[in-house]
Amino acid sequence: MRGPALPLARRAGAALGPGRAAWDTPAQLENKTKGKLQKQICQVVLDHFEKQYTAELGDAWSSVRDVLTLPWCWQHALLLNRFSRCPGLESSLAEQGYHPAFPAALPYLPAAFRCYIRPAPGRFPAQKHQPGKLKEYYLLNAASLLPVLALEVKDGEDVLDLCAAPGGKSVAILQCACPGHFHCNEYDDLRSRWLEQTIESFIPDALINLVMVSKLDGRKIGDLQPESYDKVTLLLVLVDAPCSNDRSWLFSADPQQAVLRLMQRKELSSLQFQLLRSAIKALRPGGSLVYSTCTLSKAENSDVINLIRNSCRDVMPVDISELARGVSQEFTFLSGTQQHELLVLPEKGRAWGPISKTDLNCQAGIYILLWFSGGCGP
Repeated sequence: MRGPALPLARRAGAALGPGRAAWDTPAQLENKTKGKLQKQICQVVLDHFEKQYTAELGDAWSSVRDVLTLPWCWQHALLLNRFSRCPGLESSLAEQGYHPAFPAALPYLPAAFRCYIRPAPGRFPAQKHQPGKLKEYYLLNAASLLPVLALEVKDGEDVLDLCAAPGGKSVAILQCACPGHFHCNEYDDLRSRWLEQTIESFIPDALINLVMVSKLDGRKIGDLQPESYDKVTLLLVLVDAPCSNDRSWLFSADPQQAVLRLMQRKELSSLQFQLLRSAIKALRPGGSLVYSTCTLSKAENSDVINLIRNSCRDVMPVDISELARGVSQEFTFLSGTQQHELLVLPEKGRAWGPISKTDLNCQAGIYILLWFSGGCGP
């Protein structure tokens, strides 16, 4: 049974030229942040992270902290839109030191899926939403593409993006394949409208009506649509509470709100467990699921996974170590994790990881990946 989802309809509008703005160089980014950094960093959050992540990450926390607290060294990737080719864009990127982010030897890498990164910090100009005109690229954190590559979506498969806003992951999936049915869900009304705008900006009319957008409570979708999907992706980046966003929280402008967030953080794993359990129920037998978050927190990553594995029968983790080896030149992973999980650690020169909800269309980093096969028992 399908939930109350609505097809998108392209809104008519004039197509305007995108314009070519100059992007910020590392020096410009550093100048923008120098002198303001101490005011921006929320000390109560940093103190909390120091205690928690020193215990959980050990010696790795020092280099991670250096990246999280220095915006001028953050990096940005470009995912090219296969539905809107721009002559000369790739050669222009090459001139600026960009190169393909993912090697061809990966277990899954569709030819149309093209993402570019470069070691140096800097930001390519964003393209504004223009009704009736497709964007040429999506700015994002390269780590946020790892769950898409792990999911290995094929043409004709039914896919559920359970927490889809702002839409970067949905756009990335459509760069890889054309699902038979693509259900993008976002519970929050404002973020749902943002999701619709993102899809309209990247997907042509011929495909846009195949995408269904709903505003359901993700915890209930598994019961509303049991065993309905071949692939499910769950990225826990909802409004405020549902997922800790480490880099965003470090720059909280309101210390009192930061304290409240830290107090509520203990409750997030329960919500995440409910969402994950619902996602598993929505899978067809033999289906696959990717679970990801935008936090380094063990309580929201491996602890949630272990709880699911102990409570749901017929759930099997899948070895994704081949994917990790294939991208190890561009990403740094926490050592000692199990074969079904990855924890991306940002470091200078490879600063992929937790990213601000207000930066780069809110696309977050990916920290833990897990595939499931089977169903979720009582």
